[in-house]
Amino acid sequence: MSTIAADMDAVNSVIRQRLHSEVALVNQIAEYIISAGGKRIRPVLVLLVANAYSYKGVGHHELAAVVEFIHTATLLHDDVVDESSMRRGRQTANALFGNAASVLVGDFLYSRAFQMMVSLDSMRVMQILSDATNVIAEGEVLQLLNMHDPDVSEESYLQVIRSKTAKLFEAAAELGALVAGASDADIAAAGEYGRSLGTAFQLIDDVLDYAGDATEIGKNVGDDLREGKPTLPLIWLMENGTEEQRALVRSCIENGDEQHFDTILAAITNSGALDYTRRAAEVAAQRAIDAIAGVPDGVYKQSLLHLARFSVDRSH
Repeated sequence: MSTIAADMDAVNSVIRQRLHSEVALVNQIAEYIISAGGKRIRPVLVLLVANAYSYKGVGHHELAAVVEFIHTATLLHDDVVDESSMRRGRQTANALFGNAASVLVGDFLYSRAFQMMVSLDSMRVMQILSDATNVIAEGEVLQLLNMHDPDVSEESYLQVIRSKTAKLFEAAAELGALVAGASDADIAAAGEYGRSLGTAFQLIDDVLDYAGDATEIGKNVGDDLREGKPTLPLIWLMENGTEEQRALVRSCIENGDEQHFDTILAAITNSGALDYTRRAAEVAAQRAIDAIAGVPDGVYKQSLLHLARFSVDRSH
């Protein structure tokens, strides 16, 4: 982050300016969720990739803010769908302001993001971001179909990750290369980096949902099981566990049952399910590292490499 501190300050200024609405509740909720912080990985990707290709303008600040608005809109909608009560160590917006207000302010952030991307007057930018938001929406619906389904395959689950999480990482990295005037091949390579990085991040989130500390990860441990989400550790246990373990996991996924959480946690931990998921994340992170072999050497490339390693090694 230190290599792009000034850029991030500029992005935060753009976010503050663009958040403004004449409707007080829009300002209140948007400010609440933006100020909650988070790692801001997606805007960081735009900035790091643009700087890696020696970009000297300010268009990457606007693009980084657009990406963060789209991400924030998805969070508002996700928390309503998942009935989540905690994110980033605080109450979710829906828990505090209600579902209706959260959904509508999520819509405001989506539409504000599209106003901003139109003002950039680039058909390629609009294509990347409109495609990304559409794929994300498909991923959300696919995840909804998978809820409480213990027979979800690993490939089906990875498709949800590619759509719901990795797609915006991919778009952010592509935008950074695009605004810097990189070649089509370099833009595609940046997209592969972002897609693989996003996959690694989500897989480690799956691990932390069973092995993390609630105060560090900023949400309740075991939320995925309570919501009936068959994430990769559960899918692996369904395929490789004992008959007794498989029957218990099936029941818990179907019913969103947290009553047996400790038993499930012990089975996941002792069976190797978390190790398998972590190894899958490591493979994705290495794919991200390999994708940017052609990026010019320098501090920004080193930061991108560090980010790929952090995606796996983190505890939050």
